[in-house]
Amino acid sequence: MIKDLVVNLSVGKQRDVAGEFALSVAAKFDAHVSAVAFAYEPPIGGSVFDGMVPSVIDTWRAEREAEAKQARESFEGRARIGKIKIDSRIISDGTANAAQVFASLARNYDLAVVAQPEPKTDLPESLIVEAALFDSGRPVLVVPYIQDGGLKLDRVAVCWDGSRNAARAIGDAMPLLARAGKIDVITVAHKERRDQVPGTLIATHLARHKLKVELKPIVAADGDAANVILSYVADNDIDLIVMGGYGHTRLREFVLGGATRGILETMTVPTLMAH
Repeated sequence: MIKDLVVNLSVGKQRDVAGEFALSVAAKFDAHVSAVAFAYEPPIGGSVFDGMVPSVIDTWRAEREAEAKQARESFEGRARIGKIKIDSRIISDGTANAAQVFASLARNYDLAVVAQPEPKTDLPESLIVEAALFDSGRPVLVVPYIQDGGLKLDRVAVCWDGSRNAARAIGDAMPLLARAGKIDVITVAHKERRDQVPGTLIATHLARHKLKVELKPIVAADGDAANVILSYVADNDIDLIVMGGYGHTRLREFVLGGATRGILETMTVPTLMAH
């Protein structure tokens, strides 16, 4: 069951899609939400702030703190309206360290909810998504920055390639899958193999949990997996994607796998990832 989740609030944004979505998840599962609003410290060393007078830095810091406070108060107001159990905090830290702070916090919850980074403008959000995915040991639910509406589970797509990460994602997603109206198990292959149908065993496993499952093998000789998955999602009114997150860290730099990067960059529906 999902009874305890943590969300990274969208600070300084027009909409807090992650906070709104986290509250909808909590409402469905009668869960508690812990919210974090980061007030990012100015990157002084070796940056545009290096050598600036203290008053400029103080003004910048005060603006970030005000944005974090506004995000927190807005979230708390929505929670009161929905009668959702919450706690919230503001944390002041540098951009890179904030990502690790959030990943460490996420280890104490059933699920972490974060917003999809907006193209070319959202380094803090990008670092938090990657740190939560690779370093928290918990599933991460990424909400598109264009998301309109709360959690829906009428039709869920499970992406299956037989890997450890995919298996982990399915196990972590079981509370959500148990409430799904229909589950499509998607497999993507570059060529058809008539001697076997990939995904049969995992589809059977889910059916034994009394879930309504259909196996959807896709042959796409020239298309990359992310585009194939997103095209299927768009054509079949999918509400949620469940998939493994791929990549690794190298000297504290995150290196995303191709499909993971493609989904994170162009996703159109909420996506639960696990690593």
